[in-house]
Amino acid sequence: MDAFYASAEQAAKPSLRGKAVVVGGLGPRGVVATASYEARRFGVHSAMPMGQARRLAPNAAYLVPRFGLYREISEQVMGLLRELSPLVEPLSLDEAFVDLEAGGVADDEASARAVGERLRADIKAVTGLTASVGLAASKMLAKIASEEAKPDGLRLIAPGTERALLGPMSVRTLPGVGPATGDHLRRAGITTVEEIAEAGEDELVRLLGKAHGGSLYAMALARYERPVVAERDTKSVSVEDTYDVDIHDRVRVRGEVARLADRCVQRLRAAGHSGRTIVLKVRRFDFSTLTRSETLRGPTDDPGVVREAAARLLESVDTTGGVRLLGVGVTGLADYTQEDLFAQAAADAGASGEVQAESDAGGEAEGASPGEPGEVGAEESAGPVERRWAAGLDVRHAEFGHGWVQGSGLGRVTVRFETPGSEPGRVRTFRTDDPLLEPAEPLPLVERPGRAGELPAVGEAPSRVEGEEVVPG
Repeated sequence: MDAFYASAEQAAKPSLRGKAVVVGGLGPRGVVATASYEARRFGVHSAMPMGQARRLAPNAAYLVPRFGLYREISEQVMGLLRELSPLVEPLSLDEAFVDLEAGGVADDEASARAVGERLRADIKAVTGLTASVGLAASKMLAKIASEEAKPDGLRLIAPGTERALLGPMSVRTLPGVGPATGDHLRRAGITTVEEIAEAGEDELVRLLGKAHGGSLYAMALARYERPVVAERDTKSVSVEDTYDVDIHDRVRVRGEVARLADRCVQRLRAAGHSGRTIVLKVRRFDFSTLTRSETLRGPTDDPGVVREAAARLLESVDTTGGVRLLGVGVTGLADYTQEDLFAQAAADAGASGEVQAESDAGGEAEGASPGEPGEVGAEESAGPVERRWAAGLDVRHAEFGHGWVQGSGLGRVTVRFETPGSEPGRVRTFRTDDPLLEPAEPLPLVERPGRAGELPAVGEAPSRVEGEEVVPG
């Protein structure tokens, strides 16, 4: 998919079409998840600190992600892919490999190209978004072809032309060549794929080791034999939060760890898993990252057990200087639970009861960013809570209808009232506690699916809105 999150937001918001859009965490430590092609012209790209993006493109629209919407669109796209072949290997929400030969839908260049063009048309009809397709004899080459085709294109690498295509490309084009490996090769005078092939396997092994050097040499010769794998086993489930301001209060740190443990178990159960090893991740004020783990006697999906194990792991970590990130994960996954762990939890209650009492008192952390930006709806805390409106989220007003938050601050929220099928809408400002304004579900990007009745409508209802406040405009 092309600039997936940003393209989805532009499709949902007519006033943003053709304009620079940046999606990501809006806090001081937020990072860019996706930038529209209009924003990329200013140098904005994914994984860039949001502060740097704002300096490069101060007039862009900055929005929190809406992962519920993106997942629904992704399911629609993956459904189209599975109509082509039983071998579909998703890499992320917006990217996948498809083995066309296994599907029996293509046996030469012409039929493969026809399938690719039809797929692009189907994706556009069903989602309203554009996709780029790469066709080749291997996963590595198909990935490179899809990048070459962007945006909204198709590229086919014909058999026998692979080495000529790869030769002048940067070594960073090949899978597994990151900044460190790239610098190592550059110091050896190797900057292109052709120079990797010319160096020979022995030299690559000497420079990078047997496994890495050997595989890199094979890829430079366009040899890549890894098959498309339809199912990938989930190896772990985890959640983490990055905080806009370092946390120094030990009681609050404990409360955050307990809250993260509960969220982790929610995801664990939603995936139908249990786990045996509890992992705690702590990134401290100096960016040093520590991980601690504890393996239980058997797999569990009990929040009390996970919470208490995470609390015990925290006791071995010094957080005196402050904490900028916390995470809790579960590995060693299984599809059953070990009942005697409930007894284990009760036996440990005496040691961890004080920790639990403190975490219960801590409540929802103020200033915490969601582990997955845009998956709004943290736990409700006791007593009245001032509603906070994150830029980009859907709302509905009793008088003016559906719209989205353009910005909020100083007790006011600015809303643009428009829908995917409307003209660019008007902007109105309300008090943040206006009783006529409520969070809403995202609307479908396409009013009538391309294949009626087969695909679900896009939309997921957010619960209570949590997010960074931003100045209107």
